[in-house]
Amino acid sequence: MAVSIQVPTALRTFTERKSEVAVEGRTVGEAINALAALYPDIRQHLFQGEGEHSSPELRSFINIFVGETNIKKLDGLNTKVPDGGTIMLVPAIAGGR
Repeated sequence: MAVSIQVPTALRTFTERKSEVAVEGRTVGEAINALAALYPDIRQHLFQGEGEHSSPELRSFINIFVGETNIKKLDGLNTKVPDGGTIMLVPAIAGGR
Protein backbone atom coordinates (compact mmCIF):
# COMPACT_ATOMS: atom_id res chain seq x y z
CA MET A 1 0.00 0.00 0.00
CA ALA A 2 1.28 3.41 -0.91
CA VAL A 3 1.18 5.99 1.85
CA SER A 4 2.59 9.47 2.20
CA ILE A 5 4.71 10.66 5.11
CA GLN A 6 4.78 14.38 5.80
CA VAL A 7 8.20 15.38 7.10
CA PRO A 8 8.56 18.45 9.35
CA THR A 9 11.13 21.11 8.52
CA ALA A 10 13.41 20.00 11.37
CA LEU A 11 13.81 16.52 9.82
CA ARG A 12 14.01 17.45 6.14
CA THR A 13 17.81 17.59 6.37
CA PHE A 14 17.61 13.80 6.40
CA THR A 15 15.16 13.43 3.47
CA GLU A 16 16.97 15.49 0.84
CA ARG A 17 14.77 18.45 1.89
CA LYS A 18 11.60 16.63 0.84
CA SER A 19 8.51 17.68 2.77
CA GLU A 20 6.63 14.55 1.75
CA VAL A 21 7.89 11.05 0.98
CA ALA A 22 5.87 8.22 -0.57
CA VAL A 23 6.53 4.77 0.89
CA GLU A 24 4.88 1.36 1.08
CA GLY A 25 3.36 0.12 4.31
CA ARG A 26 0.15 -1.21 5.83
CA THR A 27 0.95 0.06 9.32
CA VAL A 28 2.65 3.16 10.68
CA GLY A 29 5.61 1.03 11.77
CA GLU A 30 6.06 -0.46 8.29
CA ALA A 31 5.84 2.99 6.70
CA ILE A 32 8.31 4.57 9.14
CA ASN A 33 10.72 1.69 8.63
CA ALA A 34 10.40 2.14 4.86
CA LEU A 35 11.22 5.84 5.31
CA ALA A 36 14.28 4.91 7.39
CA ALA A 37 15.36 2.41 4.72
CA LEU A 38 15.28 5.20 2.12
CA TYR A 39 16.94 7.73 4.43
CA PRO A 40 18.95 5.83 7.08
CA ASP A 41 20.18 8.96 8.87
CA ILE A 42 16.64 9.81 9.96
CA ARG A 43 16.31 6.59 12.01
CA GLN A 44 18.28 7.87 15.02
CA HIS A 45 16.03 10.93 15.20
CA LEU A 46 12.85 8.84 15.27
CA PHE A 47 13.83 5.78 17.32
CA GLN A 48 15.73 5.04 20.51
CA GLY A 49 16.94 1.82 22.06
CA GLU A 50 18.05 0.13 18.90
CA GLY A 51 20.57 -2.49 19.78
CA GLU A 52 21.46 -6.04 19.08
CA HIS A 53 19.04 -7.38 21.69
CA SER A 54 16.36 -4.70 21.79
CA SER A 55 13.63 -3.55 19.51
CA PRO A 56 13.46 0.14 18.72
CA GLU A 57 10.99 2.45 20.41
CA LEU A 58 9.70 5.68 19.02
CA ARG A 59 11.34 8.65 20.72
CA SER A 60 9.00 10.20 23.28
CA PHE A 61 9.12 13.65 21.68
CA ILE A 62 8.03 12.38 18.25
CA ASN A 63 4.28 12.40 17.69
CA ILE A 64 2.84 10.62 14.70
CA PHE A 65 -0.61 11.26 13.32
CA VAL A 66 -2.70 9.24 10.90
CA GLY A 67 -5.24 11.70 9.65
CA GLU A 68 -5.94 13.90 12.65
CA THR A 69 -5.42 11.24 15.33
CA ASN A 70 -2.22 10.69 17.31
CA ILE A 71 -1.21 7.03 17.04
CA LYS A 72 -0.65 7.02 20.82
CA LYS A 73 -4.46 7.01 21.09
CA LEU A 74 -4.71 4.17 18.57
CA ASP A 75 -2.47 1.10 18.20
CA GLY A 76 0.88 2.88 18.21
CA LEU A 77 3.21 1.72 15.46
CA ASN A 78 0.72 -1.07 14.68
CA THR A 79 -1.89 1.48 13.63
CA LYS A 80 -3.23 0.63 10.18
CA VAL A 81 -2.85 3.21 7.42
CA PRO A 82 -5.33 3.19 4.53
CA ASP A 83 -4.01 2.93 0.99
CA GLY A 84 -3.23 6.49 -0.10
CA GLY A 85 -3.31 7.64 3.53
CA THR A 86 -1.09 10.27 5.09
CA ILE A 87 1.18 9.98 8.11
CA MET A 88 2.39 13.18 9.72
CA LEU A 89 5.57 13.33 11.84
CA VAL A 90 5.38 16.03 14.50
CA PRO A 91 8.33 16.55 16.84
CA ALA A 92 7.38 18.18 20.14
CA ILE A 93 8.63 21.70 20.53
CA ALA A 94 9.82 22.94 23.91
CA GLY A 95 10.33 26.45 25.10
CA GLY A 96 8.30 29.55 25.65
CA ARG A 97 6.77 30.77 28.84
